[in-house]
Amino acid sequence: MRIAIAGGHGVIALHLEKLLSDQGHEAVAIIRNPEQASDVLAAGGIPVVIDLEKVDAATLALDLTGVDAVVFAAGAGPNSTAERKNTVDRDGAILLADAAESAGIRRYVLVSSMGADDFDPESDDVFQIYLAAKAAADANLRERDLDWTIIRPGGLTNDPGTGEVMLAESTGRGTIPRHDVAALIAASLIDGIAIRAQFEAISGDTPIPEALAAVRY
Repeated sequence: MRIAIAGGHGVIALHLEKLLSDQGHEAVAIIRNPEQASDVLAAGGIPVVIDLEKVDAATLALDLTGVDAVVFAAGAGPNSTAERKNTVDRDGAILLADAAESAGIRRYVLVSSMGADDFDPESDDVFQIYLAAKAAADANLRERDLDWTIIRPGGLTNDPGTGEVMLAESTGRGTIPRHDVAALIAASLIDGIAIRAQFEAISGDTPIPEALAAVRY
């Protein structure tokens, strides 16, 4: 498979690029900063410099020619402004879906956030705006005729992956290594499972392929 990953220099994306390339797939990493290309190459990915905040859907669709699936793992980052939560976390995910549809790509995996639907609509707190942005992106994708998967991980850690998770519509609070989130994405794409499923993900005791095959939400 040839898989395009928005946010291609993020920690989850770099893990994903290595997992995919190790299994013989092509991971196209969409990055904004050309200085990040060397890290992508080291992980086994193919860097492509595209600024999702500046490109339009028609142009991005052309850049996705030959791609079999897309992954949105981008984010404005913890120290970014409320405005960029919307332009990256919300609008970037929607832009990628628009471009995927235009390019005839049906498979889309979106990395969201636990608690995305529990935001306070009256708050101007940046984290609440982040959750609202994630919720809007998720809702937009659920309405599309695409083979989507929405993963809502708990607190992200840089611990080594265990390969075992708990997936549920609502798992309760918990954490999960970024490597295991990448493994969830890779397995869902390569095995063609968890299609049109949205679920929260934390560390657990069920092997990732088995957990993904069981989700029916």
